[in-house]
Amino acid sequence: MIEKNETIDEFLSRHTDEVEAAVRKAAAQEIMPRWRRLAADEVDQKTGPHDLVTDADRLAEVCLTEVLAGLLPGSVVVGEEAVHANPASYEAIRGEAPVWIIDPVDGTRQFVRGEEGFCTLVALAHHGVVHASWTYAPVDDRLATAVRGRGAFLDGERLYAGPPEPGRELRVATSHPDYTTDEQKRALLALRTPGVAPRPCGSAGLEYLAVARGEADATAFSWEAAWDHAAGLLLVEEAGGAHLTRTGEPFRITGGNDLPFTAARDAATARRVAALLSGEA
Repeated sequence: MIEKNETIDEFLSRHTDEVEAAVRKAAAQEIMPRWRRLAADEVDQKTGPHDLVTDADRLAEVCLTEVLAGLLPGSVVVGEEAVHANPASYEAIRGEAPVWIIDPVDGTRQFVRGEEGFCTLVALAHHGVVHASWTYAPVDDRLATAVRGRGAFLDGERLYAGPPEPGRELRVATSHPDYTTDEQKRALLALRTPGVAPRPCGSAGLEYLAVARGEADATAFSWEAAWDHAAGLLLVEEAGGAHLTRTGEPFRITGGNDLPFTAARDAATARRVAALLSGEA
């Protein structure tokens, strides 16, 4: 538990291992036993056929909520499934209390199809600043972590994205068209230009991990739900990358961003992609 007058940084110095254990337990207990074993009555639609939820999502979020809220008294939890049930609870991201931001199964469509491209995302934020993140891919048992100012790591090894190789096409993952307005689609289409190779994104968390590892050069997303982005954005930052909206401002988890936005493996690439999205390149 957080001690009286203890800062979030001090809390993280003592409790990152316990958060990691909670993430692994939720995946082992509620997610992996259902992978490729989902019954029809364990899968529901939320807003439509591309927006799915499963018993694994719901139960893993409950498991994480109980543990994380107990680790940090006075904190609140904003989880994707709880917000679907009570949209007003999303406002806690803009509040005074530290907030745990949870996406229990990021890449639910892939999970439902029995594919490997999904992960669990947890971030700890306060006053709109993400202080720590955990990205766990349970199929491969890969865990990426980041603490602000302390670097990004994958299974204990430091991540450094670095700039892309000069002259090579930029590899950019872009939003699924079902999540974009007509204006945003036009902005994303601007990436189809010589020197850029866009492709549809999968799990947002795994796309961010690919950028942090230098396996992808950038992302371009047209939605701003914090549970999809908070963990990955810090991971990219701590690996030496950057994120920008079309107007050149960093992405804010509290909302009000000019979309689409990009996260890239270095600042120069972020500026280049943002300029394309804004039509200024």
